[in-house]
Amino acid sequence: MKLTTIVFMGTPKFAVPILQGLVDHDYEVVAAVTQPDRPVGRKHKIQQTPVKVLAEKLNIPVYQPTKLSGSPEMQRVIDLHPDLIVTAAYGQFLPTKMLNAVKVAAINVHGSLLPKYRGGAPVQYAIMNGDQQTGISLIYMVKKMDAGDILAQRAIPIKKGDDTESLFAKLSLVGRDVLLETLPKIIAGDVQPIKQDEAQVVFSPNIKPEEEKLAFEKSAFLVDAKVRALRPDPGAYTILNGKRTKIWQTEVINEKVEQAPGVVVKKDKHHLYLAAGQQTVLSLLEVQPAGKPKQAITDYLNGSGQSIKVGQQVIN
Repeated sequence: MKLTTIVFMGTPKFAVPILQGLVDHDYEVVAAVTQPDRPVGRKHKIQQTPVKVLAEKLNIPVYQPTKLSGSPEMQRVIDLHPDLIVTAAYGQFLPTKMLNAVKVAAINVHGSLLPKYRGGAPVQYAIMNGDQQTGISLIYMVKKMDAGDILAQRAIPIKKGDDTESLFAKLSLVGRDVLLETLPKIIAGDVQPIKQDEAQVVFSPNIKPEEEKLAFEKSAFLVDAKVRALRPDPGAYTILNGKRTKIWQTEVINEKVEQAPGVVVKKDKHHLYLAAGQQTVLSLLEVQPAGKPKQAITDYLNGSGQSIKVGQQVIN
């Protein structure tokens, strides 16, 4: 039987199980397109994308155009005349010329229950907004962002401790499974696409630097949700005791208080409770003052936070 040829396009860890699943199920992945390698960390060490690492391990040709549109790499993909293009968190728009080059379809594995959360940060917004569930949508690709007809969907719960890393890991496996279950139907023309309801569209644009700051005027539940949504990258921060401090882990405390948001409600050797909006309380568990490593709250209170007192306004 003739193998189905696929050009796979993806970049982060989310896309890795999906690419591996296609290869394991005997689809012929003729090329992998991913974002360029970029410098990371303080030493600006060049790091390959997770998709590139796997593709090279699988001896799949890798293309990394800085800008896809009009690039030689795009033309190479077009010249391959693949049966399918499969994208999973690639990070660039696909030009119409490229979408039209496929023999069967160009499809996208998207990390939300569309039409909710179109855009580059669907998982982050689902957590940040306190949603109870999210999921995977398999859609036809069109020039408009995440607007194609829906081919399949599957929901999963967002659990209490989930952050963006853990939820992406779960969704990548769900995305792999939904894709592999649906591909034979797509190839056979035995699928009934559903148009997205434009009246229900919600966007989830990439998180901007100014959105990384925590607002303690919101409830402790939503402050904690934002901490988890921005973990592990880029991380949420606040001005704690006069110093910019990243907040990596928090816990909502089941208490009601009268203090204003940002005021210390409780402090001992191992705990720092702060008032938040709607009379709620948030416990800080892991923090990182600027220029220092991550610290458990006990270590912080034994060092930078020694001067903090109950009743003090410590959030600015």
